[in-house]
Amino acid sequence: MDLKNGSVVAEFILLGFSGPWEPQISFFVTFSLIYGATVLGNILIMVTVTFSSTLHSPVYFFLGNLSLLDMCLSTVTTPKMITDLLTQHKSVSIWGCMAQMFFMHYFGGAEMTLLIAMAFDRYVAICKPLHYRAIMSHRVLNGFVIRSRITGFIHTMSQKVLTVNLPFCGPRVVDNIFCDLPLVIKLACIETYTLELFAIADIGLFSIISFILLLVSYTVILVTAQQRSSGGLSKALSTLPAHIIVVTVFFGLCIFIYAQPFNSFAGNKTLAVFYTIVTSLLNTIIHTVRNQKMLRAMRKLWFHHVTSTQNF
Repeated sequence: MDLKNGSVVAEFILLGFSGPWEPQISFFVTFSLIYGATVLGNILIMVTVTFSSTLHSPVYFFLGNLSLLDMCLSTVTTPKMITDLLTQHKSVSIWGCMAQMFFMHYFGGAEMTLLIAMAFDRYVAICKPLHYRAIMSHRVLNGFVIRSRITGFIHTMSQKVLTVNLPFCGPRVVDNIFCDLPLVIKLACIETYTLELFAIADIGLFSIISFILLLVSYTVILVTAQQRSSGGLSKALSTLPAHIIVVTVFFGLCIFIYAQPFNSFAGNKTLAVFYTIVTSLLNTIIHTVRNQKMLRAMRKLWFHHVTSTQNF
């Protein structure tokens, strides 16, 4: 295609939730409350894990890091989406779009890897309880976190190397609430079939393989749990349902969104909202409301803070 005859695109239009003014106000209030609750909840978890002496264990170390990634993943897309609800011209610069996709897949890839690390932690706690402390040392924990960040970086860079220099000279409308890789690639004014196949393999296979690894891990854990019975095992199992729920929701949405041919891909805004906003809030609720130890630690910290303030 002769790019000289077309104008170079400097920005994309995010359709988002376009429509009458009244529904957009309702969306603005709803999403603002959800995002505020997500940020507040994840910060509360991170603060509680950091300052509560009863939560200085590997499972809560991972939970604090998961909350950080959840909050970052939501922040990459949600503030922009919320502000767009109050504007008529819902645009994003091409470099802003690229940055959004970069950080989305960076934090998403890091979270997938961290969820695998959390499954390994539960495996060791339930299947090798006598060696738990020796295996899950501080060096191993920090190594898991570092590897999750490196994996997220490699995952997103493998896409950006091929997409950052794509020429955009024609349509510039992205029918979604944020810049999503499948929709943006299709706007390039060159043949992108090979790139689309690579993107499907990169995102889809990464999600599916990670999910299969987690399914195998939890299957082994459940089989082991049926063969044993002890107080320590019951304590370790108490956190397992929360992990399974988080994994199912996160990977279920990710696989449904990305592991499909590009020619049938549609920017489902409802799924996009669940993936970037609601999932993070659900993770926060699951790891607090269903975790009595976390709730007790939060109440203890709050009581200590109130008491210190009154004495001061």
